[in-house]
Amino acid sequence: MWSICKKELHQFFGNLTGYIAIILFLVVNGIFLFVLKDSNLFDFGYATLDRFFELAPWVLIFLVPAITMRSLADELKSGTFETLVTKPLSQWQIVLGKYLSILLVLIFIIIPTFIYIFTIKQLSATGTIDSGGITGSYIGLFLLSAVFAAIGLCCSGFSNNAVVAFLISVFACLLLYFGFNAVSKLPFFQGKADYYIEMLGIDFHYRSTSRGLLDSRDVIYFLSLIFLFLLIIVKKLGKR
Repeated sequence: MWSICKKELHQFFGNLTGYIAIILFLVVNGIFLFVLKDSNLFDFGYATLDRFFELAPWVLIFLVPAITMRSLADELKSGTFETLVTKPLSQWQIVLGKYLSILLVLIFIIIPTFIYIFTIKQLSATGTIDSGGITGSYIGLFLLSAVFAAIGLCCSGFSNNAVVAFLISVFACLLLYFGFNAVSKLPFFQGKADYYIEMLGIDFHYRSTSRGLLDSRDVIYFLSLIFLFLLIIVKKLGKR
């Protein structure tokens, strides 16, 4: 499992792809947070990173599938997956090795955003910020990234075309993140099952952790989704 993880990391950072992903995430967020008039932190009036945690999911919905789309698709297209399964590794070890490498890449992408904390602290009139709320928000952001990574890896195993895997991943992430929230707002569900339908969506639990309150129900929800998508792809690969 660790050998697969190291191989994936070497491939990702062996060229400009990994560095471009990190720079792209920082640049896109930086433009919205510090340049554009309607969303920058200077006009917000409060020393908070709420704008960043509202924007980050939108960027990750497209960035994470771009990172994961080749994980299994290229293996299936080139025929190296058949060679991989001949090694003394189970399907779970193969999938977990690839998934762990994606998580490490996402950590490398998120860590540089800690500079935003220092920036906001310097902009604060009192020199202090809500550390508890920001910590909870970062935990929520990591869990959200982990779910998107599981979805992306799962979709990558359903097609040997990386572009198709990317499009399916983006659609699945959008559907699970915003879909249930949109359905809950339909007039038919208002005042009836709207709250419970909204609870099925990722957005509901991400917003809950972004308030700085780490609820075990939110953690269980994220971990359950991760396990579900990894289980689906393990079963799918097992049938091959």
